[in-house]
Amino acid sequence: MTNPQPPVETDAPEPRAFAVDTHCHLFLMEGDMAEVVRAARRARVERLICVGIDPVSSRRSLEMAESFRGVFATAGVHPHSASEFDRPAGSAIEELLADPLVVGVGETGLDYYRRLSLPDDQQRAFRTHIALSRETGKPLVVHVRDAWDDALRILAEEGAERVVLHCFSGDEQVVREAAGRGYFLSFAGNLTYPGAGPLKAAATAAPEGQVLVETDSPFLTPQAARGAPNSPANVVETAAALASLRGLNLDAMVRLTAEASFQAFPLLR
Repeated sequence: MTNPQPPVETDAPEPRAFAVDTHCHLFLMEGDMAEVVRAARRARVERLICVGIDPVSSRRSLEMAESFRGVFATAGVHPHSASEFDRPAGSAIEELLADPLVVGVGETGLDYYRRLSLPDDQQRAFRTHIALSRETGKPLVVHVRDAWDDALRILAEEGAERVVLHCFSGDEQVVREAAGRGYFLSFAGNLTYPGAGPLKAAATAAPEGQVLVETDSPFLTPQAARGAPNSPANVVETAAALASLRGLNLDAMVRLTAEASFQAFPLLR
């Protein structure tokens, strides 16, 4: 008689979740970028998206993606520089978008708070970026400040499909509109600030599968480290704030936001 086989273990713990920083600007940070990436990995941040803001920084972002495992890039022109978005700039961005390490189009959008470029120039550049997103099939990384009505209208008019609303700052009404369109909402370190009540309400209302986290490094350092430059390792602080707001543990929130990141940016896998 043969001995019975031992029972198969069915309750083994899941592998520890890793986080994704969906928006950082490594080219604006000081110090050794290799150590910045290593520090992120020690904090279990395994994917970083270095977001370009003009042709030069978009090229630099791709160089960093080529240099460091787990780093990816985007290519685009920030609304602050939209008045400089001419034909050569557009050609440079289009060329960069052909690289598989460039996982998104942007940062683009509208900023009526600082108005460093004329609103008409911002809208023109925004529409061109939306067209590039449709043509390449790569997600659109959108910056919006004090311009939600125009931004949402233009996104609809131009038929934008996979959209990431970076450093989300809208209210619950914007959450409902954006979520209904299938857009992804990305939250940054300002979610941890004492005066962030409306933003916390928006983050609580956002649908589970459409929530991302980011650092916007070196900006928007979470409250616990405020006063120092931000770093991709700190994205876990934002995930922890989201977890607290939504009644989840940190591992669950890290896992959910990472999976949403892969949905938003398919080339991250």
